Amino acid sequence: MILVVSLLVLVMLLAAIAAFFFKDLMSAVIAACMVSLIASILFYFLQAPDVAMAEASIGAALVTAVFIVAIRRTERYEK
Repeated sequence: MILVVSLLVLVMLLAAIAAFFFKDLMSAVIAACMVSLIASILFYFLQAPDVAMAEASIGAALVTAVFIVAIRRTERYEK
């Protein structure tokens, strides 16, 4: 169990760093979505399924959808 959690935290950290360095804003949003999904999995492992469902639905789904709509209405690449 510790190995799985450690691996998830490492992937979460790598996704957050990748989101910071991406010039393509759509890729950055997808990487941020991965961070939120992994956070919801970690919340589930911590015996907090209600927080995990809230993080998955709001953090991963709703916020990602809002960011994608905003990026589609503006420029996709950072200058």
